Amino acid sequence: MKTREQSYAAQAYVQVYEMHGKDEDYRDAYGSMAHRLPVLVRQAGLVQALAFVEARGKPAHKQLLEHLAEVVLDGGAKTDLLARSRNDAMMAYMHLTENVLAALAWYKRFAQSILDVDPTVEGDEES
Repeated sequence: MKTREQSYAAQAYVQVYEMHGKDEDYRDAYGSMAHRLPVLVRQAGLVQALAFVEARGKPAHKQLLEHLAEVVLDGGAKTDLLARSRNDAMMAYMHLTENVLAALAWYKRFAQSILDVDPTVEGDEES
């Protein structure tokens, strides 16, 4: 049986590796959001961060949300993740936030190692 971290790492690796086939701007936007989203979640809260990315994000940002939902919700869709972030009771919301942050740690690592996204370079602020 795999740990949660092993499961998240394995799935995120495959998803991020698939981004290698996209154009450079798409990869950079995806990787940049992988670095920024954990900070947004910690600063604004899960529901606000996800709603912001969904409303103002680029296609690559929304792809990250799809990938995140597949990993955290075990095959779930972005719409499920967004709905759960809005509707879960307090304890479930806190657990969801913890899982999202754990998964995002892997996306951030793989964006840096696979996509060569430089975490010190600020992404396009006008999403």
